[in-house]
Amino acid sequence: MPDVASPKIPVTVLTGYLGAGKTTLLNRILSEPHGKKYAVVVNEFGEIGIDNDLVVGADEEVFEMNNGCICCTVRGDLIRIIDGLLRRKNDFDGIIIETTGLADPAPVAQTFFVDETVGAKTSLDAVVTVADAKWLKDRLKDAPEAKSQIAFADVILLNKTDLVTETELKDVEMRIRAINPFARIHRTQRSEIAIDKVLGQGAFDLDRIQAIDPDFLEGGHRHFHDEDMRSYSFSSDKPLDPDRFFPWIQDLTQTQGPNILRSKGILAFKDDPERFVFQGVHMILDGDHQRPWRADEPKLSRLVFIGRQLDAAALEKGFLSCVA
Repeated sequence: MPDVASPKIPVTVLTGYLGAGKTTLLNRILSEPHGKKYAVVVNEFGEIGIDNDLVVGADEEVFEMNNGCICCTVRGDLIRIIDGLLRRKNDFDGIIIETTGLADPAPVAQTFFVDETVGAKTSLDAVVTVADAKWLKDRLKDAPEAKSQIAFADVILLNKTDLVTETELKDVEMRIRAINPFARIHRTQRSEIAIDKVLGQGAFDLDRIQAIDPDFLEGGHRHFHDEDMRSYSFSSDKPLDPDRFFPWIQDLTQTQGPNILRSKGILAFKDDPERFVFQGVHMILDGDHQRPWRADEPKLSRLVFIGRQLDAAALEKGFLSCVA
């Protein structure tokens, strides 16, 4: 059980392809009069890091990571920096990690599951992706990182909407939905958005899946596809057997892990009065009981996978074999 006296510090991962508007959004967050303090970890690709004065806000702590792209070499660095932050007195309200535009956000998200010290004191609040409305369509064709950034997102800022027509905007939103039907999309110009739509989302705790996708309770499975990246959702109104589910999901993520970008689930186990919530990044899974089932909500197990080259029929068969 978490210590009530010291709640976990929320971490927001801010990502998006080069030039989409991440730093503009970060500056907005740091300069708004919200009365909160954030520690910021900034990572730039290459030898020369971002100038500290580019990231505004005198009260903020900026930690620069410039020994390479955050997605390949610096997980150890990230753990060390966050560990250092956590050793201080709690003088900040959250941590924001801005990744380089060339980063796949997966290893950053995995950090919060891999390292016990970091995982015990922080919680991944949301992956926020800033996307360029004018150029995203092209980037989805030629930049796999851009596609991963969309697939991993809990919140997407579709930025620079003033540079495209409404028809183009709807087309790019359709492409985003094809890759990730569950993220919240906000249309923005110059990354202007209410901060409470970006921070404090609790998006990684899954409680909002139904709010994002009201049809989620309808059962069955649906998949949305965009070339190689697809998402699949499954549900069952029959309770699951944990002795079947856990071996199945662990085996699945070990064998298919590289192809599963994100997995999420809210599960109803037999003889269990509490909802079990889990989420995964590639092969790494994390889960816990969340809260008792409310009397007015159906005890429905829901599962989501976003990934490449997944066998929908096999996924569904495996999931349904876990029914008690």
